[in-house]
Amino acid sequence: MIKTVISTELPVDEHLLIRKNSISGGSGKKRICLVTGTHGDELEGQYVCYRIAQILQSNLADLDGTVDIYPALNPLGIDSITRGIPNFDLDMNRIFPGDPMGSMAENTAHSIIEELRGADLVIDIHSSNIFLYEVPQVRINQLNADSLVPLASMLNLDFLWVHEAATVLEATLAYSLNSLDTPTLVVEMGVGMRITQSYGEQLVSGILNLMRHMGVWKGAVPELEERHTILSTTGTVDFINASASGVFIPLIEHSNHAEAGQVIGRIVDPLHGTVLQDVKLERPGFVFTIRAYPVVYEGSLLARVFREDNA
Repeated sequence: MIKTVISTELPVDEHLLIRKNSISGGSGKKRICLVTGTHGDELEGQYVCYRIAQILQSNLADLDGTVDIYPALNPLGIDSITRGIPNFDLDMNRIFPGDPMGSMAENTAHSIIEELRGADLVIDIHSSNIFLYEVPQVRINQLNADSLVPLASMLNLDFLWVHEAATVLEATLAYSLNSLDTPTLVVEMGVGMRITQSYGEQLVSGILNLMRHMGVWKGAVPELEERHTILSTTGTVDFINASASGVFIPLIEHSNHAEAGQVIGRIVDPLHGTVLQDVKLERPGFVFTIRAYPVVYEGSLLARVFREDNA
C-alpha cells in the first residue's frame, strides 16, 4: 500500500512528497524499514527497493510482519541529480534529528525520525559518491557494535566497518535513530549516479536472509554466495592518498587482496606521457575502496585498505 509520509507545499507551485510502500502479511508485529535516497546522487538503493517490493508483493503468504520501503527521503535531490536538498545547500544526512519548529528541511528531518522510530530494524542504504567505488559493506558506530554486528553479519556483505565513535557524525539518520533505541544499519556500496545490479542482488539476498532470521520472512532466500565477511575490529583501515596531481589509472579491482609492495594504481601525466606516482601498498590488505573518478590532486583519496594487525 502506497502511503504519503510527508507532503509540503513549496514556492513556485512545487511540492515535496515523500512516500512509502508499506507491505504487510501474516499476523507478525515486527516492522522493518528500508530507506534510501537521502542523497540525490546515490542510486544503488533504488534497485534494492524495486527488487524487495517485487519479491514481497509476489509472495505475501511468506511475509509475517511489515516491511516499509522508502525509496526517496530526498526526492527533490533525486529529481535534480543533486546530492543535497536543492535550493537549501544542505546535506540532508547532516540535519537529523531535525526540528519540528525549524526550516522546511529541519521539519522534514524531524518527521522522518518520528516515522521510523520504534521500528524493529532500519536499513539505511547509501552509494558512494562519484569519486569512489565501494564494496558492499555495513558501517557501524562502535557504540552500537554489540547489538548491530550480529544483525549486519546476516546481510552477507563483504565488509563490516566498525567506526570509532569519535568519527561518527551525530547529525546522521543512523546515529539519531540508534540513539533512540531504533536499531539502524548503514549499508554503503557501489558508486554515485550508477546502479551495480550484482551488488543490489547481493544485498537483496542478504536482506531476505536477515528477515528470515528475524521471523519476518518464511519464503525462499536466493542462494547466498559463500563469502568470508571481514570485520574491521580485527585490524586497521589504511587510507591511501595521492602524492601528485594527475590522472589515476587503477591496476587492481576493489574487493581484492593486495600484497605488500604491489602497485594498485598509477598517477600519470597525459601531457608528457610520464608516471608521476606508482601507488604501492606498504602492507598487504583487502582493498575495499578504490578511486572511480580519474582526475586527482595531491591528497586525493585513492583507496582504503583493511589489513590485519599482524600484517
